[in-house]
Amino acid sequence: MKRALDVLYRILQILLTVLMMALVVPVAMQILSRYTGAIPRYIWTEEIARFCFVWIVMIGSMIAVRDGTHFDVDLLPHSDNPMFERLSRLFVHVMMLVAGLSFIIWGWDFAVLGSRQRSEISGLPMLSIYIAWPVAGIVWALFLVEKILADLGMTKPVETETGGGA
Repeated sequence: MKRALDVLYRILQILLTVLMMALVVPVAMQILSRYTGAIPRYIWTEEIARFCFVWIVMIGSMIAVRDGTHFDVDLLPHSDNPMFERLSRLFVHVMMLVAGLSFIIWGWDFAVLGSRQRSEISGLPMLSIYIAWPVAGIVWALFLVEKILADLGMTKPVETETGGGA
């Protein structure tokens, strides 16, 4: 399972890089058309930039869950007791899994809604954007199950390229 998740993690990193590069094109076109008049004003560039941005955020959140670099709030006090720290991490990971499951359940309904719509400007199916929510939930769940198993001592802690363990 770890090897498959490592491959998924690497694919997400590559997709994020590609999307960041792809975002530059429509944004550059918007800037050039607004301030120089060198190229015609294309309406579709704003929509494509928004689509790229949504996927960048969602893929970035998937990577952050695996890295342990996601946004979190320290509500539980820190302790010198390793058992308390492990239980605290376990609690946080289980709560994140609950959030991921909600993204899967209600994100699926959101995606079904998007499957019946097309964007007004480019004509792209809105499913290509709306599916980002359940996909993110599924990937979060996969990465969080890996972290929960590590919290329970059933596997080694997750080590990523950024050096962040669980």
